[in-house]
Amino acid sequence: MSSRAHILDRVRRNQPAPRALPEIPSFGRPLADPWAAFATALERMGGSVAVPPEGVALDAFVRARFPEARVICSATAEVAGTRSTSTVRHPGELEDVDVGVVRAVFGVAETGSVWLSEREFGVNVLGFLSQHLVVLLDPTSIVPDLHHAYRHPGFFEARYAVFMTGPSATADIEGVLVRGAQGIRTLTVVPAAAGDAGNAIPEGRTA
Repeated sequence: MSSRAHILDRVRRNQPAPRALPEIPSFGRPLADPWAAFATALERMGGSVAVPPEGVALDAFVRARFPEARVICSATAEVAGTRSTSTVRHPGELEDVDVGVVRAVFGVAETGSVWLSEREFGVNVLGFLSQHLVVLLDPTSIVPDLHHAYRHPGFFEARYAVFMTGPSATADIEGVLVRGAQGIRTLTVVPAAAGDAGNAIPEGRTA
C-alpha cells in the first residue's frame, strides 16, 4: 500500500460519526410594506425607483429617461431597445452600451438588492459594461432579508448569480464616495408586474 492510500484509509476509518446539520432559523420579520422598505434601502445605496406614468409603455419610458442613449441593450422581451442580447456573440460587443435592461427575479427589502443570474442577463457583462442599468422588478417579488434570499431555489439552479445593490461605488481614496467608477453609473428599478407585455404598473399602485 502506498503512503497516499495508507493515509486515506486511516482518514476513512477514523472519521467521526455523521451528525445532522443544525436547523437554521429563518429569522422571519414581517414587513408592513416590503416594496416601500426595498425602495428606501435602494435609494440609501445610491439607486433609484422610477414609476412610469399610467399608460406609458416600458420601451418609451426607458427612451425618455435616457434621451441621449444611442445603444439600449435589452435582455428582456418587455423592452425592445436598439439591441437584444440574443444577437450578442461575444461579451466585448457590449462595450458601447449606454443603457442595459434586465428583469430581476426578486428583490431584498433589507438591502435594496436585486437578484440576477445568467438567465436574466443573457450576457453577464451587461450588468457591468452598461453605463446605466434599468431593472424591471415585480413589486410582489420582494423577500424580507438576505436570510430568505439565500433560500431561493435559483441559487441551486444558476451557474452564475449576483446581488446588485445600487450603482458601482468606491470610497477607498481619501474617504471620498465616487459612484460609477468601476461599473454602472446608475441603477434604476422600475416596478413592473411579471408577465406584463411592455406596460409598467400604473402610477399610484405598488402591486
